[in-house]
Amino acid sequence: MNYTLYGFLFAAGLFFGMLILLEGGRRLGVRRMARDPEGAFAGVGTVEAAIFGLLGLLMAFTFLGAASRFDARRQLIVEETNDIGTAYLRIDLLPVDAQAALREIFRRYLDARLEAYRKLPDIAAAKEALAKANELQGEIWRQAVAASRAPGASPEAPLVVVPALNAMIDITTTRTMATQMHPPTIVFAMLFGLAVTSALLAGYAMAKGRSRSWLHMLCLAFVTAVVVFVIIDLEAPRLGFVRIDAFDQALVKLRESMK
Repeated sequence: MNYTLYGFLFAAGLFFGMLILLEGGRRLGVRRMARDPEGAFAGVGTVEAAIFGLLGLLMAFTFLGAASRFDARRQLIVEETNDIGTAYLRIDLLPVDAQAALREIFRRYLDARLEAYRKLPDIAAAKEALAKANELQGEIWRQAVAASRAPGASPEAPLVVVPALNAMIDITTTRTMATQMHPPTIVFAMLFGLAVTSALLAGYAMAKGRSRSWLHMLCLAFVTAVVVFVIIDLEAPRLGFVRIDAFDQALVKLRESMK
């Protein structure tokens, strides 16, 4: 299923669920008032404050975590750019006859990495491009290690080329795992449960009025649903409306410099 559609369906379900619970809570409050006018709302304010406070905390921490992971993923793009650029420059320490072939593989490797991100949200195509990049990564490693030990290589080559290549390889694993770092599903289930429970209590409190306040009901449900949708969208910044594609320009500029 399209990730954006999934987030939209979740938010839409939350929106309509809250509206239903707001109406249900109001009707429950009206019936309770008819039976016990004086005690119908005893202690309701305390419970409302506790539930709404817990909902606010959960939404705040979930949003903060999603925003933090979003920033971390952007920073990883910069780190990968620096690692590839450093490794590419250190080819100068290898024998001259090995440099041209290695530079060509580097260009193909970076093209494959960029292609993987451009293919998204087509997951299958992106994985295919990543597999190709991993193959080129192995080829770069084998050729660079062999060249660093060959006659004509700088004495410092094994000490500086190999660590640079290792960092370039490691960052790809870090970036791959970063895409899989999300809150447990139970967190979103709790968020949904607390939101509809809050709607039920808010609807119950609205029974004091003679008529429904559709403005308040719609605003509460809409704002909560929008915030949850943004949280979900932040968790997959290459599949939804919130994007980190602009930071890929760092890799694009690096590729343009590899002439």
